[in-house]
Amino acid sequence: MAMTPVSQTTPVVNTWHDPSEELNSPTQQQPPPPVPVNVTPVQPVAQTPAGVPATPTSPTTPQQPPQQPSQQQQQGQGQQQGQTPGSQTPSGENKQQHIECVVCGDKSSGKHYGQFTCEGCKSFFKRSVRRNLTYTCRGSRNCPIDQHHRNQCQYCRLKKCLKSGMRREVQRGRIPPTQHPGFPGQLALTNGDPLNGHTYLSSFISMLLRAEPYPTSRYGQCMQPNNIMGIENICELAARLLFSAVEWARNIPFFPDLQVTDQVALLRLCWSELFVLNAAQCNMPLHVAPLLAAAGLHASPMAADRVVAFMDHIRIFQEQVEKLKALHVDSAEYSCLKAIVLFSSDACGLSDQGHIESLQEKSQCALEEYVRSQYPNQPTRFGKLLLRLPSLRTVSAQVIEQLFFVRLVGKTPIETLIRDMLLSGGSFNWPYMAIQ
Repeated sequence: MAMTPVSQTTPVVNTWHDPSEELNSPTQQQPPPPVPVNVTPVQPVAQTPAGVPATPTSPTTPQQPPQQPSQQQQQGQGQQQGQTPGSQTPSGENKQQHIECVVCGDKSSGKHYGQFTCEGCKSFFKRSVRRNLTYTCRGSRNCPIDQHHRNQCQYCRLKKCLKSGMRREVQRGRIPPTQHPGFPGQLALTNGDPLNGHTYLSSFISMLLRAEPYPTSRYGQCMQPNNIMGIENICELAARLLFSAVEWARNIPFFPDLQVTDQVALLRLCWSELFVLNAAQCNMPLHVAPLLAAAGLHASPMAADRVVAFMDHIRIFQEQVEKLKALHVDSAEYSCLKAIVLFSSDACGLSDQGHIESLQEKSQCALEEYVRSQYPNQPTRFGKLLLRLPSLRTVSAQVIEQLFFVRLVGKTPIETLIRDMLLSGGSFNWPYMAIQ
């Protein structure tokens, strides 16, 4: 008779320390008569699952407490969803019992590579990143990835792993896993903040895209590559591109927080590079004849050597734009490239060069993470994009000013216009035309 209390209390102890056994074998537990003995406010919640599964083996036993109908309703709902009745309670322990894989929705076995995943997705991601495997999608790169279709497309499965925040650096110990799967909108530049997390990068790129004042569709017929534009249209489009670059900078993260003198210095240095990127992004037509006309109408007819020199500069401009087009750069990549160009510590008179360098590094990391996630089958794409940036400076700022802006602003320095645009707060008007 001395062994009877031991056999009755053992299921309660096992149920408390190993909730997973309740999920796998609810019918192997003993009926718990001594449940009312536990009168503390915490233990009855933990022992509730131990008492409920006994009812399927003896449905006619009238030993349930007065709250039996509500418990049976919870039990029925839990069994329909493949969960124990205790999963309906709001306790933190029961929530942890049913964490799903962020990739396929299967039951998670723990946190792997920074996210809660199942064993299957963990092994797949581990194999893919360690062997640097490259996959291809036979569909449209948006295949469903769930518990039943996760093995049908390796490309889309790896893509979802990366978009869900799985990172190889976490497993190698170089970047600690985040305590929370998401921290939306966190963009503070302080030590210890998880700035290199996937959520930060996604939020950063989203804010870069939202800062664009002129969506691609707003350029209309001017964007048709075979459309030979007149002089007026060329100058108007160029004005829009320059104004777009300044307005975009005014609204991206971190830039408005800089000192005004630093903002002006950064834009004065890189405005021509931003102009080339915008020209490529909007598919700006670059035909030689109207460009020469735009550059020469304000003065006397050009000499032959000056015409040849301008044609060489136009050719360089065309080559840079065409090389960017050949890479099929998307909007997010253009935004990241422009941020990398903008946050350059080479600008003169900066109050804190180290801070500007850190902003450029964040932009570069954002681009790298995005390219790795969206183009996993193009391992050299990130390098090709970065290699385009130094060559942008081969397009002379003076030539761009002569080709596109002398007709509009005369002898007014373009740096003066940039400062006025920046300080006008979006209400800037051109000296000879208004940007609608």
